[in-house]
Amino acid sequence: MTRPHLAIVGPTASGKSALALEVARAFGDVELVSVDSMQVYRGLDVGTAKPTAVEQALVPHHLIDVADPTDEWSVKRFQAEARAAVADIEARGRRALLVGGTGLYVQSVIDPLSFPPEDRAVRDAILARGAAPDGTAGLYAELVRLDPAAAATIEPGNTRRIARALEVIELTGRPFSSFGAGLQTFATPVFPVRIAGVWLPRAVLDVRIAARVAAMRDAGLVDEVRQLRARGELSRTAAQAIGYREVLDHLDGKTELPEALEAVVVRTRRFARRQRMWFRRDPRITWLGASDNPCSVLPALLASWSA
Repeated sequence: MTRPHLAIVGPTASGKSALALEVARAFGDVELVSVDSMQVYRGLDVGTAKPTAVEQALVPHHLIDVADPTDEWSVKRFQAEARAAVADIEARGRRALLVGGTGLYVQSVIDPLSFPPEDRAVRDAILARGAAPDGTAGLYAELVRLDPAAAATIEPGNTRRIARALEVIELTGRPFSSFGAGLQTFATPVFPVRIAGVWLPRAVLDVRIAARVAAMRDAGLVDEVRQLRARGELSRTAAQAIGYREVLDHLDGKTELPEALEAVVVRTRRFARRQRMWFRRDPRITWLGASDNPCSVLPALLASWSA
């Protein structure tokens, strides 16, 4: 294939999905591949800002609603399925447009990354320790001692990722961060792809994040989480999704709803800052800046991908 695929990256709420839809509508041979660690789950719709049924009917979408909320999802599994989707799109003479803000997932698809071994029993034992009072803090302190480089890249409250890092250390005797050496190397992608980044001023992004959380509230986020929990349909992976964990705390009586929603805003803004830091490392990304409306960069993006 001579024409490259395209990836649109950037922090959450930066307008990537809307921009990707406009790009796909402008070209007749484009299919979207969601690169989002939580949009893979069926039923996690409102809180993941998943494309609507109407939007998915306009342009073919891949890697959305491919897992049950009870499933434990992994970047290794995503890598295999996303690459298969891109290969299928390419085999049909079409182009893939990858869109998402999960930096590790993006890099796992386009770069030749390999991932360390897994042992569910070992991880479960670590997670059991984390379930005790102050258990997550204890696990994080352990990770800081054993692998400070890995600890610096993981949110202190993210029990799942902390446990995964400790699991790898226990299984291999190596720091978890040593397996990420490839993350610092930006070589030739495994398939032809151009990468565009959407950049908004931080103050604008903060406002968009607050507006998105308010829209999720109005769209029924609390009811969505309540129904998922009532059916017992949230795996540990899914329950860590931003918005879901906070609403679960509210439903458990730990917080009032305004407090829970404000926690979603704060956590999302912190996540957006980490996303920006992640993507800024990659010299292959062509950044397209907008003052407020991300779709204003559409002409430049269309021109760059048409060349």
